[in-house]
Amino acid sequence: MSNHPTASRWSIVVLVLLCVSVFINYIDRGNLSTAAPLIKNALHLSATQLGLLLSSFFIAYMLGHFVTGWLVDRFEAFRMLLIGFVVWSIATILTGFAQGFATLFLFRLLLGAGESFAFPSYSRIVSQCFPEAQRGVANGSILAAMALGPAFGIFFGGLFMAAYGWRAFFIGFGLISLAWIAPWFAFGRKCVVISPPTTDAEPSLRAIMRMRSLWGSVAAATGQVYTWYFILTWIPFYLVNERHHSISQMAIIGGSAYLVTALSMMTSGSLADRWIRSGASPTLARKTFLCAGGTGCAISTMGCVLSSASGSIVFLLFAGFFYGTMVPNAFAAVQTLAGPRAAGRWVGVWNGLASASGIAAPALTGFLVDRTGNFILPFLVAASMALAGVCAWLFFVGRIEQVDWSQRATVIPGAAVASS
Repeated sequence: MSNHPTASRWSIVVLVLLCVSVFINYIDRGNLSTAAPLIKNALHLSATQLGLLLSSFFIAYMLGHFVTGWLVDRFEAFRMLLIGFVVWSIATILTGFAQGFATLFLFRLLLGAGESFAFPSYSRIVSQCFPEAQRGVANGSILAAMALGPAFGIFFGGLFMAAYGWRAFFIGFGLISLAWIAPWFAFGRKCVVISPPTTDAEPSLRAIMRMRSLWGSVAAATGQVYTWYFILTWIPFYLVNERHHSISQMAIIGGSAYLVTALSMMTSGSLADRWIRSGASPTLARKTFLCAGGTGCAISTMGCVLSSASGSIVFLLFAGFFYGTMVPNAFAAVQTLAGPRAAGRWVGVWNGLASASGIAAPALTGFLVDRTGNFILPFLVAASMALAGVCAWLFFVGRIEQVDWSQRATVIPGAAVASS
């Protein structure tokens, strides 16, 4: 067991609010993918232009992490998450008014900048409010809500767009989501405020960047996240244009895949926590789920494109299941490595660099589809990246245990009293 304090009675309340925020986050993030067939036709976009639009979010999202990770560790995660939430909600509303490629590109950049506050804030809060053997469940809950966001967006959003158009959904959902602000003001600080102060050293960014485990985890996440962003951004278009499903059928199939992913995230996080409580090391528990999930995801991804129309649906569900086994344990692993006082910056660098896959996957897929006329090569690339992530977890990330920053870093002046 970790030496971190037991989760407080307010932790569950704050965790629920974090889950709601990431649910909204991923609906907003995935809306463009769900609307892609409609927007492509309405604005007369090529597949390459559509790929660039899907990538534009990740340009700001990736770069933003290097700033937001520092802000979250230096100031209140409560306040930083609130700022990001407001920015990304406004960006969603504005997207509904976009008239062409340029304005859509700009609003997606704004959305990415706002959402870059999310995961550094989540990780800072989780690392302080939950001990090691409860972080799988905490991260699993947040990430299950993350998967349910696209499930809701692709299912209900797809049906809504089919009936009322894509603009109405962007504007309406963006306005409704602002209701989250009130309960966050009321309860968002509860878990953080009651966390006892820590005397752990707070490392500089330079010290964090020197860690081999950071770069190993970045390489692992880059490979495996590529597969996720490929699925998130292109599967709706693939189901409609390549497999010839209707928008309503695409909504049901895609929504089901994300639902399976969410259930897998909850289950895998809980099982890994139980294994650790029974005596397994975090290294064994986390890496087992990470590597088994990555391998299964790669096999399922290739099966999706090589099988029949009905078989592709089954393999898509399996790909979602296996991806769900990886993600909670990846976040739990890096939160443990960083420790409570460095979690924001570590996750900022880690998730920021890994998000380069979010730029590469949509744009490269659009380019390959335009050049080859089909999705076989894009699926092969996605499967290969998932396997590369498995190799990185196995061979480049060391033991999953907190770095002793007192031996490796100089404490940042004033950091001991900086709240989060």
